[in-house]
Amino acid sequence: MESYNSHRDTWAAQETLAEQLIPRIGRLYRDHGVVTSIHGQRLINLSATGVIAVHERAAHLGHEQLRLEETARVLDALLAVAPRPASVDVARLAKALRAEDAAAEDVLGELLADLPARGADGTDVVLYGFGRIGRLLARILIAHAGNGRGLRLRAIVVRRGSDNDLIKRASLLQRDSVHGPFEGSVTVDAEADVLIANGTRVQVIYSDDPASVDYTVYGIQDAIVVDNTGRWRDEEGLSRHLQSAGVSRVLLTAPGKGALKNIVHGINHDTITATDRILSAASCTTNAITPVLKAIDNAFGVERGHVETVHSFTNDQNLIDNFHKGDRRGRSAVLNMVITETGAATAVAKALPKLAGRLTGSSIRVPTPDVSLAILNLTLASPATKEGVNDYLRRTSMHSDLRQQIDYVESPEVVSTDFVGSHRAGIVDGLATIADGVNLVLYVWYDNEYGYSCQVIRVLEEMAGTHPVVVPPRTEVRRELTGV
Repeated sequence: MESYNSHRDTWAAQETLAEQLIPRIGRLYRDHGVVTSIHGQRLINLSATGVIAVHERAAHLGHEQLRLEETARVLDALLAVAPRPASVDVARLAKALRAEDAAAEDVLGELLADLPARGADGTDVVLYGFGRIGRLLARILIAHAGNGRGLRLRAIVVRRGSDNDLIKRASLLQRDSVHGPFEGSVTVDAEADVLIANGTRVQVIYSDDPASVDYTVYGIQDAIVVDNTGRWRDEEGLSRHLQSAGVSRVLLTAPGKGALKNIVHGINHDTITATDRILSAASCTTNAITPVLKAIDNAFGVERGHVETVHSFTNDQNLIDNFHKGDRRGRSAVLNMVITETGAATAVAKALPKLAGRLTGSSIRVPTPDVSLAILNLTLASPATKEGVNDYLRRTSMHSDLRQQIDYVESPEVVSTDFVGSHRAGIVDGLATIADGVNLVLYVWYDNEYGYSCQVIRVLEEMAGTHPVVVPPRTEVRRELTGV
């Protein structure tokens, strides 16, 4: 019978190995721009227990067991090869090494030989608006700052709210009731209107006119402005940003109106061109459901469907009953479920034109601060079983081109708060799936704040040309999904 001490000794040994991996992960990221992950779960900035948890979670999802010793071998080989910037799946590289009777450096050197070069300079980013999404984008950009050759957060633009506005902005960045404390330090240079977060110097600019800011005064050039205010949603309004010196492109974190491209990363990000000056990252719900809809349509065909979202309340609603120009939204958000409209179902067609006219949608706002649930009630072209659909979506979440967007879970105990901080656009709840011939009901959780913000960052990386090349290549990943 195993003793108490044997379990403790095993865990201590695992912690020691994990602690030794952390500086290697950091060196690869800071010195080479290499983002390491295990089946989509990033290793950067994790604690020793976090590194162990990522390894164990991969095994629970049905992947081959990846030992910490194998991860160490891959990381050491990567450091020896000194590759160009890339997004590296350590587990898949470990699998490649198992299959080869050769030195790890030789195998990985061959795999990484043709990676494209990235310029020495990064791309400046300005956050116009610093609300829920703006502050999460700031956290992610600061955490991903690396060696400065990717996205560089240079400034935020807000309206001055009080005499101690800068102190309050810093506090809101540092403390969050939903997402917890900022990992690191935030200090204030009041004389220069600057926030300094983990070594990233962020200029705070006070303005209420997107066309009146001269960003070049602050050394900002060819910046991408991320408009988080939602005040302007069409090309005419958002083009005002382009009148400011130092701005080259604009990204809206809300559904765009008119002819604006609505980009859902993983679906239509390949339509972004250098001539696109203004883009939209669509909505949180559109980002959550479109990848799942595409996956289901690819395998079974979607004839028609209805999308019902159970959505956390937002700042657009009132805390207590008061006048609101929108129907029902004037009633207390913390006391009521509120039926309201959603444009997500029709917005899907902007990213996935094949489904145009096939979906309807509505929404119920509920008294929770974050994490929402989309219920997809679909009529399929081909019949399906619960087991078949779930197995397909589980493999899609692990091996497909959509593995950054789709996650999968099977647990009778998960609830909404378990998905706070998820970096995937949507998480399929496999135990809730209902399949009866051509009738399919899927339940998709999504962190409508953080998961969406991660999607926005991916679109930003595509616009800037800094989205890491995926290694191993996606063709090999696709082979694992299809078996061919």
